[in-house]
Amino acid sequence: MRGGTLLALLGVGMFSLTFPATVWALDGLGPWSVTACRAVFATVIAAGVLAARRVRPPERRHLVALAVVAAGVVVGFPLLTTLALRSSTTSHAAVVVGLLPVTTAVYAAVRSGVRHSRAFWAAALTGALVVVAFAVQQSGGRPGTGDLYLFAALLVCAAGYAEGGLLARELPGWQVIGWALVLSLPLTLAGAAAALALEPVRVTGHAVAGLLWLAFSQFVSMWVWYRAMALTGVARAGQLQLAQPLLTLVWSVTLLGERLAPAAPLAAVAVLACIAVTQRAGSPTRSDRRPGPSGPVNLDLDVSPSVPRQS
Repeated sequence: MRGGTLLALLGVGMFSLTFPATVWALDGLGPWSVTACRAVFATVIAAGVLAARRVRPPERRHLVALAVVAAGVVVGFPLLTTLALRSSTTSHAAVVVGLLPVTTAVYAAVRSGVRHSRAFWAAALTGALVVVAFAVQQSGGRPGTGDLYLFAALLVCAAGYAEGGLLARELPGWQVIGWALVLSLPLTLAGAAAALALEPVRVTGHAVAGLLWLAFSQFVSMWVWYRAMALTGVARAGQLQLAQPLLTLVWSVTLLGERLAPAAPLAAVAVLACIAVTQRAGSPTRSDRRPGPSGPVNLDLDVSPSVPRQS
C-alpha cells in the first residue's frame, strides 16, 4: 500500500505540470495541434518500449476498456483542457479540475459496486467543496466557456482513469496506457496532419519544451498512475490528486508568472487535511463477483495480493 501511495504522489507531481506545459505549447501551436502531436510523440515512446520488451498485443476482451482509456485520457481530456486554457488561466483550470478525484471515485463506485466508508465520502466531498468554492471565488461566480470544457474533461477523464485502473489489475499499467496510445495512433496521426496544416505554427523554446514534456508525461505519468491505482485502489489513489491543483498553482506562479490568489494557502491546508482523512479511512467493502463473458470478473477497486507483477 505504501509503495502505491508513493507512486500516486509521483504521478500527481508529474500531472501538476501538465497545464503549465500546455500553456507553453500553445505559445507556438494551436490547441488541436498540441493535442494530436503530443499523443503521436507519446505513441512513439510507448511503441518503442512495447517493441523492445516484445509485449504481445492485448486480448480482445481488453479492447473495450482500452478504447475508454484512449477516449478519456489520450484524446478527450487533453483536447478539452487545451481548449479551456485558451480562455482560462492555469490556476483557475487547476482548481476546477481538482474535482477529478471525486468524479473518478463516483464513476468507479458505480462501475464496480464498491461501498466506501462515510468518513471517506465525507472527506472526499469536503475536498471537492473546497475546490468548487475556490473556483467560484476565482471566476466571480460566472462560469464561462472554459469552465464548460473543464467540466466535460472531468467526465471523460474519470472514465479513462477508472477503467484503466481496473484494467491495470490484469495488465501492467504501462501496457494499459501504451496500448491505448497505439490503438489511437490512426486518429491522432491524421489529426496531427490536419491540425498542423490548418493552424498556425510558430517554433519557440517554450512551445518545443511544453510539447516534449506533454508527450513524455502522457506515457510515463500514466504508467506510474495506473500502477498506483492497481496497488491502492482507484478511488483512494484518486484522492491524492486533490493536491494536484495546489501544486499546479505553484507552477503557475513560478513558470508562468501568474498571481496567486490570497485564498490559495487556506485551500491548500483544507485540501491536504481531506487527503489525510481519505488515506486513513477504512478499506471499501468487497463487491460481489459479476459474471463476465469468460467467467466471474472481480471488479473490486482495492487490489488483492494476486495483482500481476510489473514486467
